[in-house]
Amino acid sequence: MTTEIDPAEVRRELEAKLLLDQVRVVRPTGTPVLDPETGLLGELPADVVYDGPGALLSGHGQVTAEGIVGRQWLDDTVSWYRLLTPLSAPVPARYDRVEVVLANSGDAATGGRVWQVLDPSEASTVELVRVTRLDEITPPS
Repeated sequence: MTTEIDPAEVRRELEAKLLLDQVRVVRPTGTPVLDPETGLLGELPADVVYDGPGALLSGHGQVTAEGIVGRQWLDDTVSWYRLLTPLSAPVPARYDRVEVVLANSGDAATGGRVWQVLDPSEASTVELVRVTRLDEITPPS
């Protein structure tokens, strides 16, 4: 026997329980300029595509999220990280950059790290949140 799932109810539950961080997605618009004084590259020029609620999950975080929600709702992925945003958020483009601007947890390990969008977004007949695959590109410090 199967149990009917109300996608709107699951969507509200996921957004309330998981999309607790403030994430920012930016789209590079050019190349960084070399600072002749330091020999270092400056900031990458970029436009903000999205700045709002979201979550960044590793493969382990995905398992934890499934425990909170009480069901499996994402399949395994070759990508280690996934960005979750509301369906109302714009679809990120390949090579957009993602960072967690404000983590709900004071001890989150996402601070100061940068990810790059691998694919625009996963497609599904029934969508609950926008799921975007990421790869970490944090420069070495």
